[in-house]
Amino acid sequence: MVGRGVADVGSEVTRAPAHCQYRDMRLLHKTHEHANAILTALSDVPFPSTDAERPKALLTRCPAAAVTPLEDVPELARAAGVAKVYVKDERSRMGLGSFKALGAAYVIARDAEDGRAKGRTYVTASAGNHGLSVAAGAQAFGARAVVYLAQTVPESFADRLRAFGAEVTRHGAIYEEAMAGAAQAAKDHDWALLSDSSWPGYFDRPHTLMEGYLVLMQEAVAQMPAPPTHIFLQAGVGGLAAACAAYARLAWGEAPRIVIVEPEAAPALFESIKAGFAQVTEGPDSAMGRLDCKEPSLIALKGLARDADDFLLITENEGAAGSDACLGAGYATTPSGGAGLAGLLAVRGHQQALGLSAVSRVLVILSEQAS
Repeated sequence: MVGRGVADVGSEVTRAPAHCQYRDMRLLHKTHEHANAILTALSDVPFPSTDAERPKALLTRCPAAAVTPLEDVPELARAAGVAKVYVKDERSRMGLGSFKALGAAYVIARDAEDGRAKGRTYVTASAGNHGLSVAAGAQAFGARAVVYLAQTVPESFADRLRAFGAEVTRHGAIYEEAMAGAAQAAKDHDWALLSDSSWPGYFDRPHTLMEGYLVLMQEAVAQMPAPPTHIFLQAGVGGLAAACAAYARLAWGEAPRIVIVEPEAAPALFESIKAGFAQVTEGPDSAMGRLDCKEPSLIALKGLARDADDFLLITENEGAAGSDACLGAGYATTPSGGAGLAGLLAVRGHQQALGLSAVSRVLVILSEQAS
């Protein structure tokens, strides 16, 4: 499956026709040509898993495990000009405040099940919640966590990691430099590198990690009163978006229109789909820091080339407007956590470009709690 009949939708829109002007926004409608180019370029890369049962079975053994709520939020639907906005609220996930609790902790739980976690050192880089999942998973299963942080990451976050027993190392000015330091440390000390991204030669752990994210989408499918017409998914390297899109296609087929939302400052998936192969992008720092990733996960890129329909870039102001709208509706989050909703709000007034109307039912994920 290469997505819905997107070849009829069109190609990149940087300037829409006069009746559908876009300001401060870019939209890419994926075509079959886009998809086929990526699938060919990444032929040796695995697709995201759709097997939610194993992570569900493992993660439900955790004392902090619980299903997160899905809420029908009329205030947000009115703001977006649609019939329904359903919010999958991940802010309470396993006491870590983010969907990321489902990822790295699940990888370590699987290692523990195979007798390979106790006493092992897991090393990663983090700009936020992924590091907490590594730290919590290591603490739970008798392992050690070392988390590399760029100099720009607040010390308050470093303290949160230390509270879970993690060892924190500062390295580099940006996330990518911190990850390079973590990868080198893994080689130097024979530690297990546990990244939430993937690149040539590094697929097994991120593939397993993304499988953990399926749990939230499996819950959402069971909680939705009817299939959504649209799903807006925020993306950094793309792991959450690709896992959710893959499971949505498994559950609902080609009916929902899946829109991937990225910061304009970090258009890694957008530019990769447009080019037909993975791109390393450049841009200023984004306040949507959890999404400020300049290079895509290859597993995620391949999955989204198959499963997503549209790729949308939002500005810093639009990201802030999304989190403000969430706060006004009683769902405090960050610009990263509310970026899916921000994308939906950003197209208000130009909804025909994405097939939105007053009868649309939209699913979004509130991916993290307010800082």
